[in-house]
Amino acid sequence: GCIKAGDKISFVVPTGNFGDILAGYYAMSMGLPVKKLICASNTNNVLTDFLNTGVYDRNRDFFKTISPSMDILISSNLERLLYHVTGDAAKVAGWMKELAETGKYDVGAEVLSKIKEVFSADWSDDEATKGMIKKEYDMEKYIPDPHTAVAWNAFYKLDDQK
Repeated sequence: GCIKAGDKISFVVPTGNFGDILAGYYAMSMGLPVKKLICASNTNNVLTDFLNTGVYDRNRDFFKTISPSMDILISSNLERLLYHVTGDAAKVAGWMKELAETGKYDVGAEVLSKIKEVFSADWSDDEATKGMIKKEYDMEKYIPDPHTAVAWNAFYKLDDQK
């Protein structure tokens, strides 16, 4: 009874390849009342860094984590979002070329501002993820999977952005 039809709500999505959260963006584009789409990442937090700075940089250490579906440094679905935000296939192709050649690209302040209207992001390392699993078990006697625990960590850390 807390949410009424048409109320905008936020969704927290654990993701490494940006596919499920992009589906949320498409649902929002079709009329789903979305307040924020919150990207939750693990230690391979290339998406968190990008969504907070506008710089995508895969030139970093890669970690095998307890949330392996997010063990990704190149998020192929992000390219689709960039096209929808800019409407400029040539610009996006240029960024993808930069990524292939140098391992990074910067979308600039204007594009980042548009992205931040919808998206926010945070990440958790394995210790924080394990801590969330324990917290939920202690409180609710429920054991969330590690990917859900990463999402819950972002949910609690970004409380002011929901």
